[in-house]
Amino acid sequence: MPERTALPPRDAPTRTVALEYDGGDQDCGSGLLLAITSRMRRIDEGAVLLLYTNEGSVLADLPAWARLAGHDLLAVVDDTADADPGPWRLWIERGRTAPGGGDRTVASDVEYSSAAPATVGTRLWLYSNFHCNLACTYCCAASSPRADQRLMPVETAASAAAEFAQQGGRELLITGGEPFLHPDLGAFVARTAAHVPVTLLTNAMVYGRGRRREVLESFDRDRVTLQISLDSAGPQLHDRERGAGSHRRALEGIQLARELGFRVRVAATYLPEDAPAAGDLLGTLASLGVAEEDRLVRPVAQEGYAAKGVEITLDSIEPEPTLAADGAWWHPVGVTNRHLQVADTPLPLKHVFDVVRDVVAVQAANGSHGRAVFRCT
Repeated sequence: MPERTALPPRDAPTRTVALEYDGGDQDCGSGLLLAITSRMRRIDEGAVLLLYTNEGSVLADLPAWARLAGHDLLAVVDDTADADPGPWRLWIERGRTAPGGGDRTVASDVEYSSAAPATVGTRLWLYSNFHCNLACTYCCAASSPRADQRLMPVETAASAAAEFAQQGGRELLITGGEPFLHPDLGAFVARTAAHVPVTLLTNAMVYGRGRRREVLESFDRDRVTLQISLDSAGPQLHDRERGAGSHRRALEGIQLARELGFRVRVAATYLPEDAPAAGDLLGTLASLGVAEEDRLVRPVAQEGYAAKGVEITLDSIEPEPTLAADGAWWHPVGVTNRHLQVADTPLPLKHVFDVVRDVVAVQAANGSHGRAVFRCT
């Protein structure tokens, strides 16, 4: 248990509290800082947040975070008279929030596609739904035919896209689940694409006929790009991870989308040890007419159904704010991880972006203080 440093004597417990938050057993490396940052954004400068915690390490980490974030830790009170310390109450006064910090470089395996970090506010993800016709073994969203649908209402999506465009947003990405299972996908895409160009992620297996084919054909080719999942040149790896016959149907979906005039991007996802099984995937994509800049190879994230893969933490991955019907997250691959949840509601978008920028600013400032405030779990 870390030693508590004596704090300047203040009558903080008698201060009016603007907001309370029960952090339970979370520590500063497992989502507590995101939760506190979000709540500090909801109160005025000079107002006080009262934090309850059962985790002793918070007493060591929170003072450094408060200093870097520009807040003031007023007092800490141990609420037990027993020999064992804790639980505790901490009074935190909101200061003037520092502006967003600079970009951070994240190391990546050379076998995977890479890109420069996106400035917070330029790129936004929407989860249209969480149910899917497949149950991929590595799905970061834990999607399947039996998953809770968690449908995002069209009005929520349209409002998010409008606010995103007003704030200078440039790229909107819609994912799932399988978005083509959303009953109102046509309106969902039309109303969001009216504000900003959209990339729609799909397994390309369910839009070949019927009503979903009509929805696909209704999309504006100048505003909507399709990104289709294909994990290997031949069916072995793709079908092993996604289900028998899925490789053939994905190829059919790619060909149909191109015939209909869509720009098609193709993304593969696999573990490093599966790279040989992917075969000459890039050559296959070239033969299908997929442009070089539209071919991606991604690692597996250790989230959702994946038992192994890249560990996702606040410190290990650049933020790409992500909205779902029931909240907002740090990154789209972290939507099953409560420690990466930024807000309990998807709107207002400004609040979500502000929280992410605050955390990035503290991370950037931490580099000059030599202290790892955001610890890995």
